[in-house]
Amino acid sequence: MDFGKEKKIAMDYTRRLAVKTPAIYNSVSTLSGGNQQKVALSRWLMTKPSVLILDEPTQGIDVGAKAEIHELMMELAEQGIAILMISSELPEILGMSDRIAIMSGGTIVTVIDRGEATQDKILSVALDHNRNEN
Repeated sequence: MDFGKEKKIAMDYTRRLAVKTPAIYNSVSTLSGGNQQKVALSRWLMTKPSVLILDEPTQGIDVGAKAEIHELMMELAEQGIAILMISSELPEILGMSDRIAIMSGGTIVTVIDRGEATQDKILSVALDHNRNEN
């Protein structure tokens, strides 16, 4: 292993993702939840993905870290990385999505474009579909 290269990459991602840590050698388990999320994200970004699937990327982190993760997601999208975000937070979905797929029973029941998406419309589709299944 090239430890010099490994250290350089770790320092670069720590800077780019604004990971707050006393040193890059500290265990990830000693970091806050938001900084742990950033470290996990940096591990995937090192693979240079064209598609990134983020399942509840901001769950359990503070408002500041959430804003940093959202900003990073927007930067990645601008770089051409497709992001599939799974979130149970409707305001996050509305604020971060170009298109919203509503699922029921593991199947996409409809897709709504950002311009047409409202909290009421999403809930209406989701609730109507669930009512029809029962």
